[in-house]
Amino acid sequence: MTSKISGGSEITDVKARQVLDSRGNPTVEVDVWTRDRSMGRGTVPSGASTGIHEALELRDGDMKRFHGKGVLKAVSNVNNRIRSRVMGKDARAQREIDGLMIALDGTSNKKRLGANAILGVSMAVAKVAASSQGKSVYKYLRDLPSYKLPVPMMNVINGGKHAGNKLAVQEFQIEPVGASSCSEAIRIGDEVYHSLGSVLKAEYGPGAINVGDEGGYAPPIEMTGDALEAILQAISDAGYDESIVHVGIDAASSSFYNGKDSTYQIDEKKLNSGELEDYYEELVKTYPIRTLEDPFDEDDFDSFAQITRKLGNRIKIIGDDLYVTNPERIKRGLQKKATNAILIKLNQIGSVTETLDAIKMSREAGLDIVVSHRSGETEDTFISHLAMSQESLFIKTGAPARGERTAKYNELLRIEEELGSSALFMGSTLK
Repeated sequence: MTSKISGGSEITDVKARQVLDSRGNPTVEVDVWTRDRSMGRGTVPSGASTGIHEALELRDGDMKRFHGKGVLKAVSNVNNRIRSRVMGKDARAQREIDGLMIALDGTSNKKRLGANAILGVSMAVAKVAASSQGKSVYKYLRDLPSYKLPVPMMNVINGGKHAGNKLAVQEFQIEPVGASSCSEAIRIGDEVYHSLGSVLKAEYGPGAINVGDEGGYAPPIEMTGDALEAILQAISDAGYDESIVHVGIDAASSSFYNGKDSTYQIDEKKLNSGELEDYYEELVKTYPIRTLEDPFDEDDFDSFAQITRKLGNRIKIIGDDLYVTNPERIKRGLQKKATNAILIKLNQIGSVTETLDAIKMSREAGLDIVVSHRSGETEDTFISHLAMSQESLFIKTGAPARGERTAKYNELLRIEEELGSSALFMGSTLK
């Protein structure tokens, strides 16, 4: 999507359009050109289980078009309001350009222009700047003497808002930390994924291998333990064990939290936060779970801190909806020592610069970084480069299935090939 001819990195044109994401919903795509005829393209993802504190994804609300989910307003904001302000700017001035768009919007959550409009431009600018300099995006984002490829965090069973079954837990993941390279980890994860398909089909019938939004299977399972047992069987059937393939859970607990009585509905039980903490502790004792994301409601910093004190020396407690890649919420979490890891999603905050700032703050405070996709994804591979450049421990980008998910894994394979013998792998730090 990028090419370099000659000349400078001055922005000469910006063009946005409405395209479709992996759920068939409209999203924003932006192309940016520079004087040397380089071109960068940013295509914006969209979440389903979105945190209430995320930046605003601007939708049209016209029920006669795409059931109200059109993004023509955001597209128009790029083509008519943002374009004129960034024309002539040096594409390498990422912070200046992002700051200009944020100031033009003038709201705390980007509701005037839309975070989807701002992010599309921001990603495209980073890509065209890298292309103009003849660099891979990850090298442009952060120039390091060596790079470690992240561990794939593959969502192999979907529940919650990502599936049509009765599982409360949103995602069950496999993490091939025992691989010697990222490419081997992708292969191992793929083998376990296909073995899991056979396990589920044998147990629940052919319909069990239908897939959810992120490519993971969406079987008619109701109990958390049954999903975990199926995954362990698949790991074994593929010829591996828990030393090679760890298991992770994204509970997305806000989706099964009842704010009226402050309880959580899971596995046919109604639990308060203390009881839910005990529930998670028992799961960790029983299964090789090494990552636990969003175990409590998105505003319950104290319960996050409590479970991190209890289990943080054994597993990664990851905050997603808790932080929404927002520096102010990250500061609050750091003060309370709420987690020992953080999920990073570009569209939660809405610009590349703000995302990099959130990562820097988190990394300097000792949090492990997990760069993540969204459930409504595109073929854009920007997060593969973001994860590489920021020394992300994991990359969370779905099952090894569906083109919008495999696009990210395939890009990591290309990056590993480009690095050759100097390519390192984050799994070595988790063995």
